[in-house]
This record gives sequence, structure tokens and C-alpha cells, in this order.
Amino acid sequence: MLPHDHHHLCTRRQILAGAAAGFGMLALRAMAGVPLHRRARAKNIIFCFMDGGPSHVDTFDPKPMLKKFEGKAIGSGAVSKRSQSNAGRVWFGSPWEFKQRGQSGLWVSELFPHIAQVADKLCVVRSMVGELPLHGQQNLLLHTGRILGQAPSIGSWVSYGLGTENHNLPGYVVLNNDWVPNGGLENFGSSFLPASHQATMVRAKGVPVDNIAPHDEAVIQRRKLALLAQQDAEFAAGASDAQVIEGAIANYETAFRMQSAVPSIADIAGEPEYIRRLYGVDSTDEHQRFYATQALRARRLVEAGVRFVEITCPSFDGNNSPWDQHGQIRQNHAKNARITDQSVAALISDLDQRGLLDETIVLWAGEMGRTPHTPKISESCGRDHHVNGYSIFMAGGGFKGGMAFGETDEFGNSVASDPVDIHDIHATLLHQMGVDHEKLIFRHGGRDQRLTDVHGRVLRELTA
Repeated sequence: MLPHDHHHLCTRRQILAGAAAGFGMLALRAMAGVPLHRRARAKNIIFCFMDGGPSHVDTFDPKPMLKKFEGKAIGSGAVSKRSQSNAGRVWFGSPWEFKQRGQSGLWVSELFPHIAQVADKLCVVRSMVGELPLHGQQNLLLHTGRILGQAPSIGSWVSYGLGTENHNLPGYVVLNNDWVPNGGLENFGSSFLPASHQATMVRAKGVPVDNIAPHDEAVIQRRKLALLAQQDAEFAAGASDAQVIEGAIANYETAFRMQSAVPSIADIAGEPEYIRRLYGVDSTDEHQRFYATQALRARRLVEAGVRFVEITCPSFDGNNSPWDQHGQIRQNHAKNARITDQSVAALISDLDQRGLLDETIVLWAGEMGRTPHTPKISESCGRDHHVNGYSIFMAGGGFKGGMAFGETDEFGNSVASDPVDIHDIHATLLHQMGVDHEKLIFRHGGRDQRLTDVHGRVLRELTA
């Protein structure tokens, strides 16, 4: 029965428990996550997604041999099916100088002057190996563990596995910049997991979330939700699988609570001026301002208890793979670095000074690297798709700082030791969050599904 007294507000637990003999209680319990499998080192992940493929040999993997042999043909021995290559291409040295940074002496190029200042916090993996040199497939692999998609995003798995620390906010938030990367929204979807674990999109400019301002008083909204819950419960009672309906109820409820929580967290105007400057919110470059705003919001979201936050890169030239420089790499990699470098370093420093870096993992990764060779050396030349060996980094959350793991060969063309794939990274991230990747499962399609599928090993060499 619906309450007739406007002052009688039903709680979510009462609504769901009273609907269809309490079927909705399953959705409520699902929000609490599964028991941890080990002691967690981290509670949250912030994923700085460098869409398009930053060049490893221009950022974290110095290769002096490229300069020495620049312009020389790579030869048939360097050709690979997993990169855009042929024997007539020539080696291309980095336009940027590398230096050893911090007390650790970690190599970082001058492309990232701000990230270089937090080098001792970085755990760089230089031996990443992908599957296909195609943006869509590699984006889906990075996010879902499968090149075909049709599986939940890592953010959805983390939300499903660990629940939320703040019931007024979703467990998975994507701080987007008004475009969708190659691979589509499947990169951020919950697939066969309950819909309550898919990403909530928050844009950089304009109103952060559509329809966030309420049109009715809270008491009226609550009565409408009660009616929806009752109707959905009646429908679910005759359905073969009620989880989709339960997910819808959970989303309605989360949206109701987000009306007050999201606007206050998205509004960074109250942040001290020195913090806003630290992130680059005062930049004259609008794309840097967008990215800085989202990076600062990411910190505010994890402070508020959101489990998984992803930040995408602004696109400054209409390319929905912003780091994808087949030409003009000197100009456009430098532009991407200016947009993101200061804010990523500020995020790491800000979390650290607040005592939050120990419990927050910052993951910096693109879906691939770029070839250490090019068709012809020129001022406007670039690098092409490359998944034979590339670099990513983690900071915080129990990862060792100031270290590089794995190696590519002397030209950066392929992995020479300690190959790592994205399933290993996923397994290690979950491990640091207190979850065994082999035990975080969901029954679907006749078998137990997991983020890492039948792959993945925990990289204990990277963790303190």
C-alpha cells in the first residue's frame, strides 16, 4: 500500500522489503559487496585514462639506440603483426630528453615536468603487451578484459565486489569530456552485472549530470519511488530473472540521493585557491581547465567514498583518441602532456598530503603504446599503433614507488623481460583492494564469470 500521509516517509529498506515478499532486499544486499578475501591495502581507484596510446619511448622508457639509428631501416626482423610495421620503416628517436628523477632515479622524459616531480611515488610497468593494434579492441581489453567487450568494466566489478562507502553516491563514476572513446559505452558498462554497477557519467563543462535538479518535493518523489518499487516488484514476481528489475530499483534510489550529493561534490568553487592552482584550474588553456576540474573532482569523489573513478582526456582536435598521433607527434603529444601532466601530478600530491594516497590507487594507462619507428623522418612525422611493449604506471595503494618493472628491447620494439598483460594488472589492482580475482565471480551464460576470465596473476613484485 502507498502511504497516504505526506509526512509518512518510507525508507528504502521498508519499500524493498515490502515489495514482492522482499525481493528487492537482494539489491540492497548487493550494494554492500562481498566479504574481502584478504586485508585491503586500498579502498579506491582513480583511473587516469590516456585514450589513444601515449608513446612509451617518449615518456617512461628511454631508448638511446633510437637516436643513434634514427632514419635507418628497421629491417624484417623488427616487423610484427601486433604493430603497424614493415621492413622499410625507419627508427625514430624521441624528441624529448629523459632524465633520472627523484631519489629513486626513475627515468621520466621532459614531456612530463610535473609528473617527474612525483617520480618516487610511481610504479612504472614497461613491459605491457596487448592483443590487437586497434583502439576499440584495446580499449575494451583495458576496461573489460576482453577485446570483444560484452563484459562488465573493471569499475563495475569493483563496485559489485566492494559495494559503496557512501549510499548517496554511485560506486563507479566516469568524469568524461563529452565524447565516447573507441569501443563505445561498453567501456563503462555493467553488462551482465546488476545495472546499479554501471558508470555514472559526470561531464566537465556545463551541468555535470543531466536531470540532477529535482522537479518535485522530496516527499512526492519518495511516494513515486514507492509506487515504482511496488509495480516493479509485481512485474519481477513473474519474471525468470529479477536482477535487471532490482538494478533499476537501485538506480532510481541512487539517483534520488544523488540530487543533493552530486552538485556539492562537483562544485569545486569552495576549494582553496592554492589547491585550484595546484591542479591547473586557472589555466588559460580551456582543455587543461576541463581536465584539472575533473581531476580535482576525482579527489573529492574518493574522499566521499566512491570506489572507482575514471577520468578521460579532453579532445582538442576532434579526435576521440586524443593521444593517437600518427603525425605531428611533437606538437600533439606536447599538447596532451600540457593538458594532463600538471593535474595528474597534483592529484598524486594532493592525495598524499591528505593521507589518502596510501588507500587510493592512481592508475595511469592508455590502451597501447606507439611504434618506435615511422615511415619517414620529418618535422611532422608520428608514431603508429603498437601493442608489443608499452608503459603504464600506478601510484599509491601499496604499490612500490620509484621503480620500473619489466623491459623492452634496446629499441623499445618488443618486450624483452617480464611480460605483463592487462589481466595481470586487473588481478593486482583487485588484490590491493582486498579481493581475490579468482573468487570475484558472477554466474552468467552457464558458467562463473570474472574480470580476468581464465587469465591473470598478481604481480607481487610491484607491491610493498
